Amino acid sequence: MIAVDTNILVYAHREDSAWHEAAYTRLAGVAEGRAAWAIPWPCLHEFLAIVTHPQIYDPPTPLEMALRQVDAWLESPAIVLLTETGSYWHELRMMLAGGHVTGPQVHDARIAALCRLHGVQELWTADGDFGRFPGLKALNPLVA
Repeated sequence: MIAVDTNILVYAHREDSAWHEAAYTRLAGVAEGRAAWAIPWPCLHEFLAIVTHPQIYDPPTPLEMALRQVDAWLESPAIVLLTETGSYWHELRMMLAGGHVTGPQVHDARIAALCRLHGVQELWTADGDFGRFPGLKALNPLVA
């Protein structure tokens, strides 16, 4: 199963992104396909925080439009939303220790732990920091 990180979601949504077309095409491919694909819940939270933030985008995405975008992704018949379960702490602890994570990188460790917990084989991300987490293949689908 493929999981999608926040930055790919943002690029697919924001038409003013240099990566919009590539991200939109790749995301539409998985969302319209039959194979299971995933978004970690924290990535949806972060997507909403980023695209609606007036200090990041001028103009920011109106909240209602951002909510409709999330609704559209959630309508994909093959989507799996990754959330914490009873063994989440064990995975998170392993990611934190194995990746020597502190500070703001704890958020990335959380994404990595959710992916491993749910058997994700590949995380689509433009964030090179995910390479530090053991047992998770991070791939940037926007570059050849």
